[in-house]
Amino acid sequence: MDPVLRLEDVEMEMHTWAIKYIRTFELLQKSARVDFIQGYQEGRYTGLVDGVPSSIRRSGLSDSVLRFAINWYGAPPLKGKEFASYRAKADVETIFGTALVVTLPTGDYMDDKLINLGANRFTFRPQLGLVHNRGKWSMELTGAVWLYTDNNDFFNGNKLEQDPYYTIQSHLIYTFRPGLWTSASAGYGYGGKSKVNGVENNDLRENLAWALSFGFPITRQLGAKVIYLSTRSQESIGQDTNSIGAAFSIFW
Repeated sequence: MDPVLRLEDVEMEMHTWAIKYIRTFELLQKSARVDFIQGYQEGRYTGLVDGVPSSIRRSGLSDSVLRFAINWYGAPPLKGKEFASYRAKADVETIFGTALVVTLPTGDYMDDKLINLGANRFTFRPQLGLVHNRGKWSMELTGAVWLYTDNNDFFNGNKLEQDPYYTIQSHLIYTFRPGLWTSASAGYGYGGKSKVNGVENNDLRENLAWALSFGFPITRQLGAKVIYLSTRSQESIGQDTNSIGAAFSIFW
């Protein structure tokens, strides 16, 4: 939800079903992959709109997400048994890669509503990532910048523009055995100031986030993950959130 929407004390319950397609391949003798994610969501929101209590429900498609990534160092492109053999021997490994994530404006959107599942604009997110694996420990560091196109149908036909938003996040992961792991995460974001019809808003974003996650296998094809995520705005306008999530994944 955008801070310009004048929403306060919002509580949200969201259910998401998503299909994710991943294709790995060799490019320039490097490991590469493309991901595509499409979700369907059902959510209920309660809170204050301009100081007045209100509640609404939304259901429909979320924005589609397309991602391309390539590892420039480490994790060579191998298949089948060669990959499994490499993984078994690579007790210490460093990987460096880049990626581009594109969010497509395919989600449900109504320009006369304050809250929508879709954003009605493209988002381009270049990423730099570093991973260091040492035994059962894995340390990850990712930097990204969010670049937004304009939303020309923002709430009753207004035009929304937004400056780039810069983020950095880190994860410390411990793997007990394949499929069973836990992690602690931290992140920081800055920027994203917006304009509505050319008028600049006093809504600079500066956010801190931290999370704890736990993943475990149920069967060879079914896995689950639970997560606690907390965010705190460092500016007068923004969102302080506490979220608990659960996810189930089926592999075939």
